[in-house]
Amino acid sequence: MTVAVTLGLLLALLLISVPVAIALMVLGLLIGYLYTPFPIHRAMGEIFWSASTDFILLAIPLFVLLGEILLRAGIAQRTYSALDKWLSWLPGGLMHANIGTSAMFAATSGSSVATAATITTVALPQARRYNYNESLFAGSIASGGTLGILIPPSINLIVFGFLTNTSIPQLFLAGIVPGILLAVLFMVMILVICLVKPHLSGGTRSATWAQRFSGLGDLLPVLFIFAVVIGSIYAGWATPTESAALGVLAALVLALRYRAVNLRFVQEVMEGTMRTTAMIMLILITANYLNFVLDAIGLAEMLKDFVNNLGMTPLNTLLVIIVLYIVLGFFVETLSLMVITVPIVTPVMVSVGYDPVWFGIMLILLIEMALITPPVGLNLFVVQGVRGRGNISEVMIGSLPFVVVIAMMIVVLILFPDLALIFAQYVR
Repeated sequence: MTVAVTLGLLLALLLISVPVAIALMVLGLLIGYLYTPFPIHRAMGEIFWSASTDFILLAIPLFVLLGEILLRAGIAQRTYSALDKWLSWLPGGLMHANIGTSAMFAATSGSSVATAATITTVALPQARRYNYNESLFAGSIASGGTLGILIPPSINLIVFGFLTNTSIPQLFLAGIVPGILLAVLFMVMILVICLVKPHLSGGTRSATWAQRFSGLGDLLPVLFIFAVVIGSIYAGWATPTESAALGVLAALVLALRYRAVNLRFVQEVMEGTMRTTAMIMLILITANYLNFVLDAIGLAEMLKDFVNNLGMTPLNTLLVIIVLYIVLGFFVETLSLMVITVPIVTPVMVSVGYDPVWFGIMLILLIEMALITPPVGLNLFVVQGVRGRGNISEVMIGSLPFVVVIAMMIVVLILFPDLALIFAQYVR
């Protein structure tokens, strides 16, 4: 009954267009008032303060800042041009460069939205220039952008680790193999579609080997940032938060190297960082209070007991959770979906025998699917917003093949869980 009331109140608040952060705070106050005699609302200030000063969460604005610097410094454009020379000979041409650049930018930005927006800005003019089918082309960008939350560093994996007290270094390592495999599967899907329907590919182009090798230098900045951020963590030199700061410093050095730093650059970087950080942190702070209330009334224990009493197998429990996330992903914004459900669902999955690190990667795949499924798929709106013409339904249709690919990846991860745990088991 308590679970039904909680979900009902949440959906009611979202349906009347109450901002997500306010909806979470109001829900926490209502649930506390209805189901506990204690004045737990008096702890709100302390909970807000403790969440906003958590050292782990300091990594979020730093990774946002890192992505903004790389975007404004033109590094994404250089990466795209280099991958264009290596991949555009394949059937599907530049769409492979969309996926490849998304994967590489994901290894530095930590955000799907930032990745999608950046690659759209860089790539979409090329679609019009070379007469690609814009629907599939835009769909490949929206889908490639989802790699931003799977390939480390990932803001969403940091959020998951914070909410569940799971090792962030383990989560980062666990995302590498599934992230690379998903990028390859995206490219295979493009290849198959363009072989079956060549008119969608826009034609292939080739570069000389000299041009390809000369472009390799433009891939070095992204690899350098990835080595600084991820390498410093696993060398034992830095925590995830400290590695984010090192990444920002390295990105600034590159921006200075490319002579991109000026007053306008600083203003745009800071505005973009503050806007994104404020949105994420306000949701996290209010969600932390809601989670405190739900823990106080024992909702997670109720749900765990309910699932155990159903007598379902662990696999059946997992399938129910997957279906739940797919359905909720149609209607709830992805970060909000995570912070609302993760503290409740994760203990249930751990209690039936699933590794929390493995489940974190499974959850990110489900969140990726939600990013490109209507009606509230955020990446669809980001790509259409930058595109600025046509109808968003074209982007939705172009993304459908990649939704199928993510579903296939979910099945693969269920069948071969070691894909996520093969490296994660070596760190704490």
